[in-house]
Order: sequence, then structure tokens, then C-alpha cells
Amino acid sequence: MKSFIAFLRGINVGGQKKIKMADLRQVLEKNGFHDVQTYIQSGNVAFQSDEFSPEKLQEVMNKTILSAFGFDVPVLVLTLDGLKQILNANPFADEPDKKSLYFVLLKNSPNPDLVNEFAQVKFENEDFVITDHCVYLCCKAGYGKAKLSNNLIERKLKVVATARNLRTMQKMIEMAKNS
Repeated sequence: MKSFIAFLRGINVGGQKKIKMADLRQVLEKNGFHDVQTYIQSGNVAFQSDEFSPEKLQEVMNKTILSAFGFDVPVLVLTLDGLKQILNANPFADEPDKKSLYFVLLKNSPNPDLVNEFAQVKFENEDFVITDHCVYLCCKAGYGKAKLSNNLIERKLKVVATARNLRTMQKMIEMAKNS
């Protein structure tokens, strides 16, 4: 068995795509996921699996959610080591205000031309660095007021993405280690 972390995009936001975490855990465990744990209501799942392909796990989890809850939810699955690498590569790790740090996790690597074009954009009190797997954000006025939103990043880079704060990233690593 190997530890994985799944991030579901767009559930329990503004009354849309509502899923109770207890129901999600139960459905996933009935469909081959082991030691399923969730963190808060935004779709953060730590689990174990005999399947070692994150892509296959994404597909199975997406189909499971569609079948059980009736809506299509983008799913991003990472290995524990993959999530640790993303966290450890944070170019803003020395930022004193840790509440300003966000990670926009990318399902696919963005096109280099789109990355170069988007990298030219500047926003006051917002810095970002784009990699193949993550757009690292430092939002000094808070993510809620940031122009660098998940939707903007998806639109500009033409990728599926989901954003999480530093605390959630750390918590998911801790949960995956203990699963």
C-alpha cells in the first residue's frame, strides 16, 4: 500500500456540489480506497491504495464521485512524496506571514508559451511562480482579495487546477504519513 493525497476541485463552495465528508469517506472505502481520511469540507482526502498510478486513481475517484453523488468533480491525486516536493520547493517559504502562502496545484503541466505570457502579468501585493505542477502564490492582502485566483490561473494557463493554503498542505502531509 502507498499513501496518496487527493484534492477535489469545487465541492462545497457556494452551495454547489455538496458532499458530506463522512459520505465521501464511506463511498471511497466501498470502492477500493483504504484508510480514507478527510480534512475540512473543501475536498482534501488522504488514503492508501494498492494502485500506484495517480492518474488511474484520479480517474477511479472521479467516476466514483460521479456515480455516487451525480456530478463531475475534477480530482487531482498526488503521492505523499510528490506533495512534499511541491511544499519543499516553495519559493516563498521565507515569507514571514505564512497566511499569505497558497498553492495552486495543476493537474497537467501548462504549455510553456502560456506560462511565459502569464509570467509577465503583475498584481499589486501578489507574487507568483509557475512550475510544471504548481503555481506558488504569495498574496500579501489575502487570497480572498487576490486577483490571482484559481479561475484566472486555469483560464490563462488552460489547465485544471485547485488552490490550497499552506496549512492545508501541511495537514495533508501529516494525515498521509499517519494513514
